[in-house]
Amino acid sequence: MKNIALAIIKVMAEVKGMEKNSRVGGNSIAAYNGTKDQDVKEVFNKALSDNGLCILPIGIEEETQVDRWEEAQEWEGKKTIKQKQSVFTKVKTKYLLLHTSGENIELAGYGHGVDPQDKGAGKATTYALKNCLLYTFLTPVGKIDDTETTHSDEIKTPIKKTLNEEQFNKALDGTKEQIENVIKKFDLTDEQLFNLTLKLEV
Repeated sequence: MKNIALAIIKVMAEVKGMEKNSRVGGNSIAAYNGTKDQDVKEVFNKALSDNGLCILPIGIEEETQVDRWEEAQEWEGKKTIKQKQSVFTKVKTKYLLLHTSGENIELAGYGHGVDPQDKGAGKATTYALKNCLLYTFLTPVGKIDDTETTHSDEIKTPIKKTLNEEQFNKALDGTKEQIENVIKKFDLTDEQLFNLTLKLEV
């Protein structure tokens, strides 16, 4: 599983985070900031394909609950009774993450959606895939502070240092947190990256 593990780590390094740039629920009390499905797919589509990865849906377990009720309405002085319904759909999904080497692993997702008509299933499956991608690659979601105050030209690109043998051996004996910091801060060879990743899995 060396090839797919390295590819996954490279995607994690490339996709640093996603911003919550979409208002879900309009101006209602329950409204919240979210990340657009399109933005997530665009970012991961490039990162996955650049690193020889693709993701395929292979399974879905679905549950749907339909609630119907009557609601009194008044329009132009006339009272009417309108039929209303809410369709709640929740799904458990499975995906296959494939690498060009032939290696693959199975991923899982969960999502739910509510709609008065027939869009609940689409919302649920969209939510499931989006969360699967964000959680699989440990992608932080939230406000990116420097986007409003700092121009991209003003941000210096950090230069990663190479890891010498002594530092590498010290990292191998370190804690999980120390190993993760080394992976982020140093420009590692494929062999170093693979060995450190194995230590994280122990």
